[in-house]
Amino acid sequence: MDVEEKVRLAVRNAAEIVTVEELRRLFETTERPTGYLGFEPSGLFHIGWIIWARKVQDLLDAGVEFTLLEATWHAWINDKLGGDLELIRKAARYVRLSLKALGVEADKIHWVDAEKLVSDKDYWAYLIRIAKNASLARIKRALTIMGRKADEAETDFSKLIYPCMQVADIYYLDVDIALGGTDQRKAHMLARDVAEKLGRKKPVAIHTPLLTGLQGTGRMDSAAVDEETHAVEYKMSKSRPETTIFIHDSPEEIKSKLRKAYCPPRDTRYNPVMEINKYILFTLPGFVLHIDRPSKYGGPIDVESYEELERLYKAGELHPLDLKNATAEALAEYLEPVRRMFREDPEARGILEELSRATITR
Repeated sequence: MDVEEKVRLAVRNAAEIVTVEELRRLFETTERPTGYLGFEPSGLFHIGWIIWARKVQDLLDAGVEFTLLEATWHAWINDKLGGDLELIRKAARYVRLSLKALGVEADKIHWVDAEKLVSDKDYWAYLIRIAKNASLARIKRALTIMGRKADEAETDFSKLIYPCMQVADIYYLDVDIALGGTDQRKAHMLARDVAEKLGRKKPVAIHTPLLTGLQGTGRMDSAAVDEETHAVEYKMSKSRPETTIFIHDSPEEIKSKLRKAYCPPRDTRYNPVMEINKYILFTLPGFVLHIDRPSKYGGPIDVESYEELERLYKAGELHPLDLKNATAEALAEYLEPVRRMFREDPEARGILEELSRATITR
């Protein structure tokens, strides 16, 4: 695979690359670049995570040696799953099983538990050096990477450690590429800014878009968008299950949720139904969206690209309900291997049941 094809795989459907020139140079000069993403094992896997999962597969296909960091200690600091580390570790296993069922080549990934990092004094030395080269104001501004506001650190000082830990992850793992959603931008920029002072390489940052929650944005004002990352506060989140589709939801649940979703006619901006097509379904090889329209509105149609879908929708040639029904059917079909895994694998089913109970009670 030539350099341009590797770059194409790495950048497609990304919201931002910092920078494309550095990424191209990396592929030109390094036979097997290294990359990483850290995820908090924090509960149930919703379809918004499929966006970064697909990007992990893109990078594997481009020849990147990829590490997934099971950020167990980070989830503990962030009060996920009630701070129960044993349950957090089970959630990490659940994510690994889920990714495999989604078709990600999990066996090609290097899996690292944060437990390994924090057991090494060199990791903490990195963290202290990072802290000594960052202002308190900068760290507080970066708390949005964990879904927190700056004032939350006033009552829990551990929150301030988190951004420095995330930068220390990058340096300790010695990766060339840092992958994350746009909500992780501030941590990646901190890593790039401090790198020169500490004699570390600047990681190339790849940021994937955040899937808008099914409730949409309504009359979104400027306060709903982070001024630096442009991350929408209305992103899909497991903490608001009524606005979220989980990867193990039944076809009936998917259809019911999507029928209630925000999907204004002709409008694709922050439209979760269109985003599911753009960032998930149309990234699947050979995907075609079959839409059953009433004959008086043109009859059934097969859409072969997202660009075609967007054109038709903006032109008013597709009714929102027809789009919702088609999207629900396609998404349910794509997720069938995941549902089958959770039905047939005793370990996966047991972890899912335990996490589901914990999500309800905590």
